[in-house]
Amino acid sequence: MDIRPLPSRPPRVLTVAGSDSGGGAGIQADLKTMLALGVHGMSVLTAVTAQNSLGVQGAWELPVEAVRAQYRSVVDDIGVQAVKTGMLASAPLVETVAELLAGTQAPVVVDPVGVSKHGDPLLAASALDSVRTKLLPTATVATPNLDEVAQLTGVVVEDESGLRRAADAILGFGPRWVLIKGGHLAGDAVDLLTDGAQEHWLRAPRLDNRHTHGTGCTLASAVASGLAKGMEVPEAVRAAKEYVTGAIAAGFALGGGIGPVDHAWRSR
Repeated sequence: MDIRPLPSRPPRVLTVAGSDSGGGAGIQADLKTMLALGVHGMSVLTAVTAQNSLGVQGAWELPVEAVRAQYRSVVDDIGVQAVKTGMLASAPLVETVAELLAGTQAPVVVDPVGVSKHGDPLLAASALDSVRTKLLPTATVATPNLDEVAQLTGVVVEDESGLRRAADAILGFGPRWVLIKGGHLAGDAVDLLTDGAQEHWLRAPRLDNRHTHGTGCTLASAVASGLAKGMEVPEAVRAAKEYVTGAIAAGFALGGGIGPVDHAWRSR
């Protein structure tokens, strides 16, 4: 008779996002990140994209009913310790997911995806107000990059001194914390995490590697994984930043364009 103890159950994290057929971003990046960080990843698919290293060739959002059914199926039976959101292409999808999140007792990481790494739009302009008024208020942590800050608030950040202004603008929509990702600025990769009272500046050297597809999805999923493990927000974000920095350093070429970060860098 096998009397070995049963393995303990890992924390469970749910990603609500689109599929990247090239495997570098979207739910594929989310689930790889969650596996690498020792949590059990689950998914609610919101859209299917035809996507590779060169860009997005097509995108098809799923019906609201399919998104709601997936979410309820997972949360009502398996349960979650954290939820991460990514590509929500339309106002009806944003509003449906926001409603579901509001009824879930778990930390939420909102990555307000607006455009792909290649500049392809992934969020309809008509959905921006729903992101501001419905989705961001559900967030424990919101993780916009500077393009998404400009899209949502009109605030254009050109140097490090503008990160506080960007954070204040996003916090005005109601998330508990905001992580403004300054990776598009010159110099070191500097991010600002704040809840309006505390400030945490996260710095990492800028790496000479163009293969950075999936960084935003990976970072948000890493933060959600940390929160699911019981970390406080600053600790979860610092651990996520360290993981993403290593993944960027190990990013590799695929196809003829921008390759992905390496989610398995710690185990290779």
